[in-house]
Amino acid sequence: MLIKPDSILKLQQLMVDADKIDQVDLSNINQLVEHVPEDMTATVQTGMLVEDFQKKLLRGSQWLPIDPPNPKEITIGDLLSANLSGARRFGYGSIRDWVLGMVVVLPDGKLVRNGGKVVKNVAGFDLCRLLIGAQNTLGIIVEVTFKLLPRPEMEVNLFKQFQELSQAEENLEKIWHSDLQPVVLDLYRIKSQETTMVVSFAGPIADVETQAAELISMGFKSGISLGYDAAFRSKSCYSQSVLPSKLMSSLSGLGDMDFVARAGNGVYYVRENLFKNRAEISSVFGLEQRLKMEFDPLNKLPKLQLK
Repeated sequence: MLIKPDSILKLQQLMVDADKIDQVDLSNINQLVEHVPEDMTATVQTGMLVEDFQKKLLRGSQWLPIDPPNPKEITIGDLLSANLSGARRFGYGSIRDWVLGMVVVLPDGKLVRNGGKVVKNVAGFDLCRLLIGAQNTLGIIVEVTFKLLPRPEMEVNLFKQFQELSQAEENLEKIWHSDLQPVVLDLYRIKSQETTMVVSFAGPIADVETQAAELISMGFKSGISLGYDAAFRSKSCYSQSVLPSKLMSSLSGLGDMDFVARAGNGVYYVRENLFKNRAEISSVFGLEQRLKMEFDPLNKLPKLQLK
């Protein structure tokens, strides 16, 4: 069953009356509730598109430092329910790091507020982290408050290509042991061509220029965008997370397979599902079932999908 409420109150009513809900369309619940530039916070309804939200924050020269693929199509609700992020995750973290509070409609129609609207709020159990990435299986997030950052004065993307992964690993070690502070530290291989390392810096102009010059001295060049991430992930792909120290050995094990990897985080994306063995599936779904029994005893909402 697909429901498309035109208000939070209507969603509450629909949740009470429904026997089974397969999908919730929140595109009509899409308002910017509040933006307080001096506090660097904003509260938004989750039906708003990510791109539209970022445009509104521009009025205060601020932004939410999360860059999921296809922000023109992804809503704030999608961002939260799937815990989406992009190439800048290394420098800015994931969406969990930027949520101050949220409003959630539970399967029984109750409205729950968790967290707050100020950065120093510490009251109560952190339900926010539990619901982020839960794919709307425990409740529907309808409103969220984010902490924000000033827009960087400058951002520079640099790249270098390698015939062998071992060469990329040598450069990665140099960056790890330097004073450089990149916001992007990625590796990718598409169509089985050379492996490309992408490093980006953002912040005050003088700082960015100094760091970029050091990387250029290592053979990196300008002239690349971060579009490779969205292009690769626009098609079906699977993610795996390993310790950053284990990433290069994991990538070596892929053979000639294409990938996009967060070299600084240990997360990588491939086209084939190579990872989910039965033990992992049993463990994840066992925990998910116990949580659903607490939040959704009538099983109105869908089950968690491993990706």
